[in-house]
Amino acid sequence: MIPAPFAYARPSTIDEALQAVATGGEDVKILAGGQSLIPVMRLRLAAPETVVDLTKVAELRGVREEGDAIVVGAMTTHSDVLSDPLIARYAPLIAEATETVADRQVRHRGTFGGALAHADPAGDLPAVALALDAEFVIAGLSGRRTVPAAEFFVDYLTTALEEGELLVEIRVPKREGWAMHYEKFNRVAQAWSIVAVAAAVRMEGGRIAEARIGLTNMGPTPLRASAVEAALAGADATAEAIAAAAEHAGEGTSPSSDLNAQADYRQHLATVLTRRAVSAACGL
Repeated sequence: MIPAPFAYARPSTIDEALQAVATGGEDVKILAGGQSLIPVMRLRLAAPETVVDLTKVAELRGVREEGDAIVVGAMTTHSDVLSDPLIARYAPLIAEATETVADRQVRHRGTFGGALAHADPAGDLPAVALALDAEFVIAGLSGRRTVPAAEFFVDYLTTALEEGELLVEIRVPKREGWAMHYEKFNRVAQAWSIVAVAAAVRMEGGRIAEARIGLTNMGPTPLRASAVEAALAGADATAEAIAAAAEHAGEGTSPSSDLNAQADYRQHLATVLTRRAVSAACGL
């Protein structure tokens, strides 16, 4: 189908983008990579008055080091994330999950910030951001504010972004020395996750000192498996201890039932994939 008519703005700076959003009318959509927006516009499930295209805003691209964090520009493409040495060193979990996003063509077009702002609970990156304690830097006409990942994802396809605001960058604490793994289950290659688990583990002398576990598609937002994290803290890095901790993966979740899987099957997958992800991170 053909999208409904809309006005089009293509700013070259963040300030210009914010002005375009502010003056674009009652229904303004942000175009980042367009991998989610364009299909729904073509189906006329979305008919914005104005589309603000961010592809020319160079200051929204790239990865840099800043103190104890790495900063990823919201318009950094998935392919650039995959090849970035800072991400490989300090947050390899991001690269591992990004490698499972769609296909090569989508990864060259889709963006890191766009995927996070879309906030699909079946998307691969929101749970990773949650597990890594990322922070989201949001710009508006009145200035900037920072929102932790735990508060950014509000509901299904809903974030803490308010009207007139843009996600400009994501700050990720350096996790050098941590072991990480992303375990994903889907029916066919390059499909959305039925369930996935992002695991980050810090080891000390054969024991798990800390663990951070993010769950994909186990509720309307990404979730931290806090009961698993508590069970793993101080535990021996053995298959038995990890399996026992993984049994708590479903606690506090509310998975949906759909054509891909029933809720109880997703609960089972969360347990199995958590065990696999933590075991892989621990080198077992």
